[in-house]
Amino acid sequence: MATEEIRVRGTVQGVGFRPTVYRLAKACKLDGDVCNDGEGVLIRVSGSEEALTEFVTRLQTECPPLAKINQLTRIPYEGEFNFHNFVISTSVSNVINTEITPDAATCPQCQKEIFDPFSRFYRYPFTNCTHCGPRLSIIRAIPYDRSNTSMSAFAICPECAKEYHDVENHRFHAQPVACHVCGPSAWLERADGKSVTASMFSMLDDVDAVCTLLQKGEIVAIKGLGGIHLACDATQETVVQKLRQRKKRYHKPFALMARDIEIIEQYCSVNVKEKELLTSSAAPIVLLQTKQTEGDEKNKFSPTFCTDAINRVSLDIAPSVALGQNTLGFMLPYTPLHHLILRRMNRPIVLTSGNLADEPQCIDNDEARKKLGTIADYFLFHNREIINRVDDSVVRVIGDKTQIIRRARGYAPAPISLPPGFHNVPQILAMGSELKNTFCLLREGEAILSQHLGDLENAAAFNAYQETLNLYLNLFEHKPEVIAIDKHPEYLSSKLGKELADTNQIPIHQIQHHHAHIAACMVENGIPLNSPPVLGIALDGLGYGDNGTLWGGEFLLADYRKFQRLATFKPVAMIGGEQAIYQPWRNTYAQLIATKLWDDCQEQYADLEIVKFLKNKAVKLLNQLMEKKINSPPASSVGRLFDAVAAAIGIYRDECSYEGQAAIALEAIVDVSSLNNDKETLIYPFSFSFSDSIYCIDSRSMWQALLNDLQQQIPQPVIAAKFHKGLANAIVEMVRHLYQENLINQVALTGGVFQNSILLQQVTKRLETLGIKVLTHSLVPANDGGLSLGQAVITAAQLIHES
Repeated sequence: MATEEIRVRGTVQGVGFRPTVYRLAKACKLDGDVCNDGEGVLIRVSGSEEALTEFVTRLQTECPPLAKINQLTRIPYEGEFNFHNFVISTSVSNVINTEITPDAATCPQCQKEIFDPFSRFYRYPFTNCTHCGPRLSIIRAIPYDRSNTSMSAFAICPECAKEYHDVENHRFHAQPVACHVCGPSAWLERADGKSVTASMFSMLDDVDAVCTLLQKGEIVAIKGLGGIHLACDATQETVVQKLRQRKKRYHKPFALMARDIEIIEQYCSVNVKEKELLTSSAAPIVLLQTKQTEGDEKNKFSPTFCTDAINRVSLDIAPSVALGQNTLGFMLPYTPLHHLILRRMNRPIVLTSGNLADEPQCIDNDEARKKLGTIADYFLFHNREIINRVDDSVVRVIGDKTQIIRRARGYAPAPISLPPGFHNVPQILAMGSELKNTFCLLREGEAILSQHLGDLENAAAFNAYQETLNLYLNLFEHKPEVIAIDKHPEYLSSKLGKELADTNQIPIHQIQHHHAHIAACMVENGIPLNSPPVLGIALDGLGYGDNGTLWGGEFLLADYRKFQRLATFKPVAMIGGEQAIYQPWRNTYAQLIATKLWDDCQEQYADLEIVKFLKNKAVKLLNQLMEKKINSPPASSVGRLFDAVAAAIGIYRDECSYEGQAAIALEAIVDVSSLNNDKETLIYPFSFSFSDSIYCIDSRSMWQALLNDLQQQIPQPVIAAKFHKGLANAIVEMVRHLYQENLINQVALTGGVFQNSILLQQVTKRLETLGIKVLTHSLVPANDGGLSLGQAVITAAQLIHES
């Protein structure tokens, strides 16, 4: 007989791991106990050597669906052992070194129960079990026990307690277990304060009444898992427009929820990988290609393509749902509440965050009444407190690889294992970026990335960022020894990082923006600490460069500790600073001035719409701003180049309501036949130069060709295709040149511009043809949502190098 202590670390709390241990221990005829503690799960067990070996093997092969074992260690147990059977012991509180499981979508068994009239969970909107339900959204502290969650407010009833303690039941030790008798409840309210009477609806209950309200064209605020959403019928243009006006979200696409895959397939093409994502426990919003109808391609260049395309492609979807897009963001119901609401709904609904534009999603009932009372007509509330605000995640399949665009519900805060070389590092806090913010806690070989926290320039979002940061630091008992920030002096996250460093008298590391992008890509591709440098290509809107200028089109030879800037795109003025992000025409004019083509435009291309448009602007004033360098910083931004091209051909020329809107629309109209045609005439040329020890990509020849195409009235989709192909070709040609001068065997593609699926695929295909290994993102966003991970590992690498 042998007695062992088995320590299991990983995602092992709140996922049915202890019940699995119990079941397997009984099957192997072992004595002992299992408990949760701050490090994960601790097992003390006694039996024959053969039985112990079988037990450990089965523990790893029969792991629960939501669990993940990162480490399992076995040592002889030499303490007091007074067990004559196997039991589940009370959790132990000690130093926190375990993981918190992301919230999980309703499992098939729970779905079946809520629609079974003979089940005691029939139509219960908070049904859950060991394999599904709330986790991060309700937790206050570790260990993950009911007393440490918002479910502590609900005393468990005898029937639920019986299932909780029944090892054969799928609710065995499910902490949020509840039913109609003992659990949270949902109710309907009118936004105008008037009472909701039963006579208003001939429905089963308040949850079912929401479906009727949506069908009638009402806007309903629905309190869900990690926040409150605003919902309406996605097929009614009038109500979708009303929601946009009330919410002040005038153009950004709305997310959609549909009852099942069959409804989604009426509107979009869904491949196997996309179907897997939609039905996974993470249940993210998946960006799906809309189904094309005959004539779409040739009509996309119409000035009204933004509304026409969606209206033709999906006849029942309101045009205002996704303006200027050829994708729709769909998700399936991921809580019993959503399943019950959509039971009778044969068409999609809009399900967008419950907030005013750019503010954090509401999570509290009183807050929602105050902030959403002028947006929603009705509220569906419940009385289970949301502790952690968690947005819906957004993903996209490019080729055969998943690309995460927003990492939140279903993914966060699952840790990311660090590559070899990072296992003995101090605790590090990385503060992230200004936009699409996340922060990162680094500890003992893993990175804990927060959920998406939004744009910090909004005061309410910045306050929520600070609250979430404090909660994580307390939740994980994380005491940073070093803080990492972006080099941009005006980022609020960087300013807060400096304050925390000063207050706690700890060192601070300032990390260059694009180096952080590249390092994040390296981490998730498992590149070891001491590997040779990779060539990182970081293309985005902008980031603060080492020389005090704004970068956004960078070729960096980088490892985790340092980088060398080898090439960039020719800097062009951002006239008006931030105004250039929201008025794309400013970028067009700046490009024409920088390439010295504006005089030619007035002579050779005077009849072009874009030239007439620009001549009506205050050109003299714009020139003075650039000449005197007043609020017109030069930037090598590829994001702004996309905006400039879009404006030139008439896409969101005058104004955008969010960053990247014009670039996204430009991608959406690309002519596929031109894209797949290898003729050199269908590729815009770029030129190259070398000065100040750095190579530069110049867009003058591209603009000359584009202006000629406009003069010849070449359709928008063809021009968009030629630009994408030409840009991809220029990037690859630069890599080919740098490849010959430097020892490069891997290229990392990162930055928000590489969320453009066409550019990413074009560059990847061409590089792989050259025999170059390409690293891309799949675990964290290519945009600034992954920046904090890069900041953290660069800091760790620098500390290791110094020690």
